[in-house]
Amino acid sequence: MAKISFPNPELADPDGLLAIGGNLEPETLVAAYTSGVFPWTVRPITWWSPNPRAVFNIESFRLTSRMERMYRNGRFEFSIDQAFSGVIRGCARSAPGRSSTWISPEFIDAYEKLHKLGIAHSCEAWLGDQLAGGVYGVAIAGLFAGESMFYEVSNASNLCLRFLMAQLAQAGFVLFDSQVITPHTRRLGAVEISRPEYLERLKFALKKNCVLGKIKRIKVGL
Repeated sequence: MAKISFPNPELADPDGLLAIGGNLEPETLVAAYTSGVFPWTVRPITWWSPNPRAVFNIESFRLTSRMERMYRNGRFEFSIDQAFSGVIRGCARSAPGRSSTWISPEFIDAYEKLHKLGIAHSCEAWLGDQLAGGVYGVAIAGLFAGESMFYEVSNASNLCLRFLMAQLAQAGFVLFDSQVITPHTRRLGAVEISRPEYLERLKFALKKNCVLGKIKRIKVGL
């Protein structure tokens, strides 16, 4: 099988669009993420490398004092890879202020394939037996590419992200890609860096050997 390659990300247009076409098969997606590229639409399939790029600092990620107390008060339980299908479908649903998302059935199918291969992962927040919120993304070497998050209970997705960051830090991950900054991710601490800096950080991250293991539902203590 021929090796899949993408154009140099520095050739992207001013909006970050790099290429059009191809497919969403696992080997294509892995080639994209390891090249600093990600897909955004399916009709047609488009590939992006924005400049600047949004990232989170894994080691220093914290919520506000009030949210940190909420994270540790035992109300929610958290898990890793216990409900991937529920999380990605939750992210795809409409929500207040969001009539639709870019997460089409084609994306769901593609990332569920990645999940079965141990490449895409989910983090879940639970309130009793209710899936209260979640985050999903792609983990390759020391890179975690965050794709989307959702909540059914207020603050659950933010608390879930906090739990995920703690697990990534413990496992030695060094780069959390948030793609394009939004007001919400900025409030959570995302920052923008140049494309060249992102690609350098990615090169370093891909030298790591990190594993995000499954975690059954647990509470975070005070």
